[in-house]
Amino acid sequence: MHELRSGRHRLPAKRRAGRLALAVGICVCAGQLMAGPAHAEATPAPTTSTATAPAAASVTPKVALQPSTTRLPWGSTLMITATITDPSTGKGVWGGSVQFQVWKGKWVSTGTRPVYSTGKSILSIRPFEARMYRAVYSGRGPYKGLTTGEIRVDIVPSRAKVLAEAQKHVGKPYRFGAAGPSAFDCSGYTKYVYRVATGKVLPHKANDQQRVGTGVAKNKVLPGDLIVIRSGSYGTHVGIYAGGGYMYDSPRPGVRVGKHKIWSSNYVVRRLA
Repeated sequence: MHELRSGRHRLPAKRRAGRLALAVGICVCAGQLMAGPAHAEATPAPTTSTATAPAAASVTPKVALQPSTTRLPWGSTLMITATITDPSTGKGVWGGSVQFQVWKGKWVSTGTRPVYSTGKSILSIRPFEARMYRAVYSGRGPYKGLTTGEIRVDIVPSRAKVLAEAQKHVGKPYRFGAAGPSAFDCSGYTKYVYRVATGKVLPHKANDQQRVGTGVAKNKVLPGDLIVIRSGSYGTHVGIYAGGGYMYDSPRPGVRVGKHKIWSSNYVVRRLA
């Protein structure tokens, strides 16, 4: 009896083998499912890339340097403009900077300014003596940097300054060969006044001073002009025109610097201011 009941619950061999195969298959499948995502998340092999170096500047721009004037009145403001343009289009080049330089025995910076969208860079200064200027463009992008040629700006002295300096020394004594500031001979006086008032250096001899500056007709003479009195064509005495037929001068021993009548009609006028 016992054996019969036990045999009733035993599965046939084929069914047992099928269930075993099914169980193994599920495990295998489960293993594949579990392994799949881990395989998908694996880090891919790194790839290398070569960075492209920036292209070297290859275009030489045009840089023009232009002062507001080449003859600046003493004490006035000078504007110097550097204009950078593309040589193929003629259009302004934007960006970068310009260093403006002045010659003082060597080139030194007098200011650095940016280059605007118009291609212009502008410096504003107030010089008090004649100088040479140039500009150094920094370059930008495909545009090369470069240095411009030189320009010269002269200073036109103020007549008022010349007369003020001349008047300052009225009353000082004449002394042969003296060029101030405590005593003067005639050409030493004019040499000193023009150097202080205008920065111009005159020779210390009356005859040589008739060749400085620019010749002016007598009827065009202005206060501050140089008067050179002559004997024939030789300059013998000099003074500074004061207006009304008078000049400031240091005439001779025993007579102090002052405002004196022009005593000769044989004279020439030279304009320095």
